[in-house]
Amino acid sequence: MILFNNKSFRWKIAILLCFASALSYIDRSTLAILAPTIQKELHWSDIDYANITALFVFSYTIMYAISGRIIDRIGTRKGFAYSVGSWSLVSLLHAFANSVGQFSIARFFLGVTESGNFPAGIKSISEWFPLKERALAVGFFSAGSAIGATIAVPLVTFVALAWGWRMAFVVTGAIGFVWLLVWLKYYYLPEHNTRISEEEKALIIKDERVMDTDQLLPKSISIKRILSKKESWGCFSARIFIDPVVYFFIFWIPKYLHDVQGLSTAEIGITAWLPYAAMGIGTILGGWLPKRLIERKNWSLNKSRKTIMLIASIAIPIFCFALTIQVSNIAAILLISGIMLSHGLWSNITLTTEVYPKHVQATVTGIGGTLGGLMSVITQKLIGITVGSHSYLPIFIFIGSAYLVAFLLVHFLIGKIGTIHKI
Repeated sequence: MILFNNKSFRWKIAILLCFASALSYIDRSTLAILAPTIQKELHWSDIDYANITALFVFSYTIMYAISGRIIDRIGTRKGFAYSVGSWSLVSLLHAFANSVGQFSIARFFLGVTESGNFPAGIKSISEWFPLKERALAVGFFSAGSAIGATIAVPLVTFVALAWGWRMAFVVTGAIGFVWLLVWLKYYYLPEHNTRISEEEKALIIKDERVMDTDQLLPKSISIKRILSKKESWGCFSARIFIDPVVYFFIFWIPKYLHDVQGLSTAEIGITAWLPYAAMGIGTILGGWLPKRLIERKNWSLNKSRKTIMLIASIAIPIFCFALTIQVSNIAAILLISGIMLSHGLWSNITLTTEVYPKHVQATVTGIGGTLGGLMSVITQKLIGITVGSHSYLPIFIFIGSAYLVAFLLVHFLIGKIGTIHKI
């Protein structure tokens, strides 16, 4: 394959990670897109749907920290392969569900299997990229989430309208096995990868030589030690406040457009990909803009990252406020796109790679995901109750404040972004 040559091979790895993240979001978004159709056919209520999505978040949450610990032990190559192969199979099996209970079981195991995606992806980036490039690399990886959600809307809608909603689960689940074959063929650590040049290998490991972090620190770090660090809680706070917003984007934006804006399934298929595309653009810009500021203005990583984060934190409540006013369908989609683009600029999952050494990346990422997921389980329940009894207004008030709160906690708990802390 021409894509995988020995020039800048690390960016080919970033693209491969991007595809993995896209697959996970295609698989988890399929139900959200099909929810109005399935609800009508199987007679679900909004509370039923909220319970199903909450169960996914619950299992994903519990397994997130466990998956991170496992991946730190067995390595990214095996860990990612197990995760993608198993979640693709589970996604495909959704096609055979016929009741709320059966969908609940399927979503539970989808959460279990997808929990390895971000811990493995973040660890891969810390293995393959020097410090100043990690935000951009994570941007590519995270962009896969938005790309997957963007692709999922027209893909799932087209397949469902042509062959029925069950076939949509079959098609989206089967794609993952193609990725798995490519991953197993091409992914090895830089020091063992024959496709990487010596020049690129030296660039990748340069930061390790300067910091000498992995050589001085023990390979196995206790959870208690991680939890005792205020920098850890700076990373965790970004997940606790922002992860619930991400799950709202995934599970409820298509329903919001249907319930509030009155869009049909076909209209959602035509327009609802725009906010997810905006989020993908935002995640790439969230890594590219700080890198540009570092190179052009000689800013520090700390100053450049926090400047972009603060701009996004201020923009989001403005967009949310405008959305609470009665607006047209086009205006609503554009405002939601603005919120999701700003979310991408924030790059909350990048923080771990900019604070801690690579041998604890998956573990710290996993714990953060678990804490963010626990908050998301609660909010999924509250969203179902709020939407069913009131409106989306309280939800957008929370979204508008979450990023500012997270920014302040990151600033005071982590301190300088880009300083790798011993742990």
